[in-house]
Amino acid sequence: MTTDTRSRIEPSPAIVDAVRQWLAPVRTSLGDEFLACYLTGSALHTGFDPKRSGVNLLLIARSLDLTLLDRVHDAMPRDSKATPRIESLFMSELQMRRSLDAFSIEWVEIAEAHLLIEGQDVIRGIEVPILNLRLQCEHELRVKLMRLRHSYLADRGRPKALAATLSGVASSFATLFRTLIRLREETPPAQTPEVVQRVADLYQLDARGLIGAYQLRFSDREYADAELLEVYRRFLVEIDRLVNAIDTLQVG
Repeated sequence: MTTDTRSRIEPSPAIVDAVRQWLAPVRTSLGDEFLACYLTGSALHTGFDPKRSGVNLLLIARSLDLTLLDRVHDAMPRDSKATPRIESLFMSELQMRRSLDAFSIEWVEIAEAHLLIEGQDVIRGIEVPILNLRLQCEHELRVKLMRLRHSYLADRGRPKALAATLSGVASSFATLFRTLIRLREETPPAQTPEVVQRVADLYQLDARGLIGAYQLRFSDREYADAELLEVYRRFLVEIDRLVNAIDTLQVG
């Protein structure tokens, strides 16, 4: 499955500046082993709030032996109060290429929404097996559905706890929704509400129920307990329907 970067938005200059400042000593510590640093993740999607979410960086090196890791450890900035918070992932180029089938969703997400900060564009042109993408997506949806049901049974009488559960899974569901659009050979929109609407259209779901997790995560509105319970129930129903729909989806 080939990818492009049309689904990402441009990060703010403040985010890019913070990333470059963090990267400078780390880049020096890697020396000639450094290949690339990418900005990835939620900072490239709508709704990003640096006070709530970290900024994801992917660093690719030619190798990552223990001596090199020790140097990187000593060089990494460690200001726990800094905003935005930098969350870094280090991989060797070989590890990256051999993990495309095992982490299909993650690599398609990165390939479609990344910003090269410095170095060679080693991600460009990577291909992820689409069958692996579908299987991983179904697996994760089924696991999340079981957890949502478990939370409902545990917290049915505590709507605010249910709301916290939905808010906590909003970003991961947004990732799966984008994957579901890709499985229908379309490029996901950059805006999450548009992603939800497109998934609802493609899989014949109720978008008003499917948007619940996103609303609770990013809305400043105060909900009554009865409303929170209804949002959770409607979201749970639509995820159940979605799992049934993807079970019969043919790809490839």
